Order: sequence, then structure tokens, then C-alpha cells
Amino acid sequence: MSAPEIIAFRHDDCLSHDTGAGLFEAGPSPLIEVPEAHPESADLLRNLEAALRRGPLADAIAWREPSLASDAELLTVHTPAHVATVDALARVTGVGHVEGQTWASAATPQAARRSAGAALAAADAASDGAAPVAFALTRPPGHHCGPDTIDGYCFYSNAALAARRLRDRGAERVAVVDWDVHHGNGTEACFWGDGSVLTVSVHMDHRAWGHNHRQDGVPADRGAGPGLGANLNVPLPLGSGDRAYADALDRVVVPALAEFRPQAIVCAQGTDASQFDANGRMCVSMAGFHAIGGRIGAAARDLGVGSLAVTREGGYARTYSALCHLACLLGLLGRTLDVEDPLAYLPDTSDAHVAFVDAALAAWDAGRGDRAA
Repeated sequence: MSAPEIIAFRHDDCLSHDTGAGLFEAGPSPLIEVPEAHPESADLLRNLEAALRRGPLADAIAWREPSLASDAELLTVHTPAHVATVDALARVTGVGHVEGQTWASAATPQAARRSAGAALAAADAASDGAAPVAFALTRPPGHHCGPDTIDGYCFYSNAALAARRLRDRGAERVAVVDWDVHHGNGTEACFWGDGSVLTVSVHMDHRAWGHNHRQDGVPADRGAGPGLGANLNVPLPLGSGDRAYADALDRVVVPALAEFRPQAIVCAQGTDASQFDANGRMCVSMAGFHAIGGRIGAAARDLGVGSLAVTREGGYARTYSALCHLACLLGLLGRTLDVEDPLAYLPDTSDAHVAFVDAALAAWDAGRGDRAA
């Protein structure tokens, strides 16, 4: 095998996290004969790995097994109390409710540590320039988890751990770019007061939910103290499709990266903005995800960032999500999308997103003085 284009980190431990079944996310219902699987299931990871091993990137990937994240590594982002809370889930019998829509089993703590370990390994590989993309097949996902909160299926903040690792390995400025359909509130919380890490979240305009996701994810949320101006939220209206995401990246995200000049970039790669995701209700196609990856990959190359660390985040259409992840990775590498889209057909004709992108751009421009301080 020639030099790999992707180093992918995966482990069977990440398949063992059991989220159960019920009425979508709410648990069992006496009215339902055949329950819905919880959206965040092991089959998502199985299909993603299959798409990578069988698709056009098969010969370009070197596969590695990550270590379990240690206490010391987890504590670079999380509090001791949070780590103890996750570890205590090993006592769960069956599948237990944790918070909101988050469920866990006795295997969850090890799966979460392995997922965090994959993110850290991807950061190390990116820092070493081992391949253009270092991809962590993380499960559970991580971007809703803050320093001390389990939230939205997430137990450790994988992208934040990767960003902190890159900082610890010498990158003075790191950017986290998150295109999961939901606001990356956990990553935002981890770096709210840290101006050395630019946190960017392009997401559906869903605002706060529950007691754990208190953040609104609006452009006015720009960080605080030394981090003021280094948090960028780009919410988009329900139903936004390929054009909206392209516009958001072209007008706001890519120029923000060029201005911030990160020496390392972490991509929180969610695909739940797809046309067929029950958790998203957006209209992005495989081609749209390929374009997202293409824009971020090109921006990284323009900035001289030689290797991207990528963490898997949301994406709950069991088959289409895998194809959209594949499309993202092809885009990040600057390769053509030579995979047929078996599903996409929804129209993309609305300009409702324009005012939202304008607001995000205005907030970024307003923070220019704060970042220079």
C-alpha cells in the first residue's frame, strides 16, 4: 500500500454501547408492538465502516485500533466528577436512562473511553502529518458533552479532546469546525473562554433544549473573556439544503478560518443534516456533504494545515448516513464524488437561509476587535 490518504481509528468496543429501543427516543410504549431502535445505534458504525472498506477509498485507508483514553487525558477537558459519573454507568443493568434522550448500558463507559481514545489518536496522527485525514470512528459521539455534562447521546467531548491535544502538542491556534445538524454546545462550553481555539458550529436553528443543552447556538453567543470573538455560530432555518450550507461556508466559515489562521483543524463531521435523517429535518444531499468537505479541505490546504483530525458525530439515517460520511471524506481529500446517490431528490429552492447567514457574518465582523485585544 502506498502512503495512506486516511488513517482511520476504530474498535469493537464502540459497537458495545447499547442504547436500547422504544418510541424513537422516549423509551418503550405500551401502544407499540415493534419498537423503533434508538437512533444512535451500533449499525450506524457498521455501515460507515463497510462504506469505507468497500467504496472508492478502500485502498487509501490505513486502519488502526485506538487505546482507551486515560483519566489524565480525559481530565484535559472534563472534570473529575464527570469522569466518575461516566465510569459509574458500568453498574447499569440492561439499558438505563441517563438524561433526555440519552441511554446507556454497562458497556458504555468503556465504549466512551475508546471513542475518546480514537479522537486523541486522530489528533496525534494529524499533528504528526501521518496522512491528509485522520478519522476517528467515534461512538458514542461527543459534541454535546461539556466539561461536566452528559448530553444528547454524548459522554465525552471527542472533538474538544482532539483540539486540546493539538494545542498541547504545539499548535498555537486550533479551529473546530462542526457541521452536525445540532449545535455543538459541548465543544462551545469547553472553549468558551479560550481564544486559542476557534469553535465553529453550522447547525439547524433549534435553540436550547432541556437542562443540559442551555445554549441557544445563536450568532450573538461569541465566547467570553479571552475567548470573546472566538466562538462562531451559524444557525440555519429548518429545511435548509445544499445551497444554504455552501453559502454559510463561503460567506462566513471559510473567511473566518482565513482570518483566524489555525495551525490545526478538527472537523466534527455530522451527517444528520441529510435529507433522510429523522433527527435533523434538513435537506442536505450526498453532493452537499461532498461540497462541505471540499470547502473545508481546500481551506485547510490554503492555510498550510497538512492533516485534518476528523471525529464522527451525528447521522441517524442508518444507510444514507454512511454514504454521506463517505462523501464528506472524499470532499476533504479533494477527490471527486464518484459514488451514486441512491436517494436524494428533494428540491433545494429556498433562500430563507440568507438572513441567517447575514446575521452570522455580522456577529463575526463585530468580534474582530475582541479577537485583536
